[in-house]
Amino acid sequence: MQKFLKQTFSALKYPNYRLWFAGQLVSLVGTWMQTTAQGYLVYELTHSPAYLGYVGFAAGAPVWLFTLYGGVIADRVSRRNLMMITQTVMMVLALILASLTFLGVIQPWEIIVLAFGLGTANAFDVPSRQAITSELVNLEDLTNAIALNSSMFNMATVVGPAVSGLTYVALGPAWCFFINSLSFIAVIIALALMKLPPMPIRQRTTSAMTDIKEGIRYVMATPMLRTLITIPAMTSVFGMSYMTLIPAWSVNVLHGDATTNGLLLSARGLGALSAALMIASLGRFSFKGKLLTIGSFSFPILLLVFSEMRWLPLSLLALVGVGWGFMLIMNMANALVQTLVSDELRGRVMSIYMLGFFGLMPVGALMAGGVAELIGEPNTIFVSSLVSLLFAVYLWINVPKLRALP
Repeated sequence: MQKFLKQTFSALKYPNYRLWFAGQLVSLVGTWMQTTAQGYLVYELTHSPAYLGYVGFAAGAPVWLFTLYGGVIADRVSRRNLMMITQTVMMVLALILASLTFLGVIQPWEIIVLAFGLGTANAFDVPSRQAITSELVNLEDLTNAIALNSSMFNMATVVGPAVSGLTYVALGPAWCFFINSLSFIAVIIALALMKLPPMPIRQRTTSAMTDIKEGIRYVMATPMLRTLITIPAMTSVFGMSYMTLIPAWSVNVLHGDATTNGLLLSARGLGALSAALMIASLGRFSFKGKLLTIGSFSFPILLLVFSEMRWLPLSLLALVGVGWGFMLIMNMANALVQTLVSDELRGRVMSIYMLGFFGLMPVGALMAGGVAELIGEPNTIFVSSLVSLLFAVYLWINVPKLRALP
């Protein structure tokens, strides 16, 4: 057992990574409290699945505008310092949302504006957040660190939505937003306490646009990188659309309330957490491609099952499986990309990776919200998961090398 635990949590032997893990875990619990409460508040204010899509689109649209520039900056400056700035901006935005809600003057359009601001901060934060892991651990423990990052994220997705649902019912949404604003203090302190070697100074002989083009050419010239970046992108457009509809699903399909909404999101997080811990426990394994393939099939199949569920316990069980399959896709694709890319291009390649995932998420959200207005939430999720399954079949037939990746 001791050997198993040591292997599962090997990245935690690095002091900088321990700080990162603790700070991010606290912050992410707050983030998921806000995300869950915000979605339900929007639905309470508008009673419109389409409006849920508008908010999702506003949060994700800045990814298209700024993520590639965020990747260039992540390759040029201290990633820690950049993240301290972005995390502070997110804290202020959460405080504004909490204040407007406490005062009882919050309007749907204001939520959209604040979502756009949060998305902008995230566009600069995410490339650094993905790339900084390689500065916190040695290369041989990078896959374990990425798996633990996922574990941390999904521990938050289990705790945050459930606590948010209870807090929403007991105290109101404003407290969810206020608690989130306080949670950013933890990650800011953790970043400040890290002892990192100085980042090598890179000669700025080229413009930001030239650097962006270099990153894009690098990805386009590497077929397997293209495939690995396309997989989460497709998952974002079609597979993740169900997340946008969860508040409406809670009310219209399961006839529940804010607590139901939180439980559904927590169930998905529990499944993702179990997958992340499973990956971490495997140690320095060499069958990432096989796990990615398993995830690419299990995720849409279990999402198809969820689309047919009308009883809360079975819906929760199905979402545990959905979360498990989703995490296999995201964790393995991330680990394989980071393994293939050179460090001087890491920030830019990860910005392209995250652009594919986060950038297409608002498209999927907008599409899901609009389609759900026409054919209902169950049919929307059924169709989108079927598209994801067909894409998995396409990869199986046309990219057999994917399964052989170590």
